[in-house]
Amino acid sequence: MAPLEESVKQAPSSLHTLKDPNPDISNLRILIIHTEWNKTIIDNLLKHSILTLQSLTVKQENIFIQSVPGSYELPWACNSALSNTTVRNDIDAIIAIGVLIKGDTMHFEYIADSVSKNLSEVSIKHNKPIIFGVLTCLTEEQALIRSGLLPSSSSNHNHAIDWAKAAVDCALNSRRFSDHKTPLHSLFRSAREIASDV
Repeated sequence: MAPLEESVKQAPSSLHTLKDPNPDISNLRILIIHTEWNKTIIDNLLKHSILTLQSLTVKQENIFIQSVPGSYELPWACNSALSNTTVRNDIDAIIAIGVLIKGDTMHFEYIADSVSKNLSEVSIKHNKPIIFGVLTCLTEEQALIRSGLLPSSSSNHNHAIDWAKAAVDCALNSRRFSDHKTPLHSLFRSAREIASDV
């Protein structure tokens, strides 16, 4: 099995708790908004987000990309996109990708706190899944490890794989929850059903 396929297989997922064991993922539409700072790291995170979505059968033409200068602009970009009726109706989930590396001032703390809170608020405001794909690292080495760019580290793992899987999970759930005519037992598996699988 290829390294990416193995990583995708091992990444956390709630797909097994869906009522439909084989949901149609191919027609999901995912928007990725990424920053431009720390380009090498961002490029690898973006690449593996796209590859993972495709490995999960999201069509290439249904993966949309937009860039912004830095992480502070991510909430604004997500909010602006979702304020557009076409985007809000057609996009199933957003992955917001950025990298923050602590420096010598409080800038890191202020930006990280603001971005995380505001992305959450935008997601709730528009009732649309926004996956928090912002690496908040104390050192550049930590960022390299979390973007899969330091294979010599035993902790090396590209978190974009997890974000892409989370986007698919949340997008599927969002579609199911928006169908208000669907009975409760068709939306969720019962604890009894899950227990029988264990």
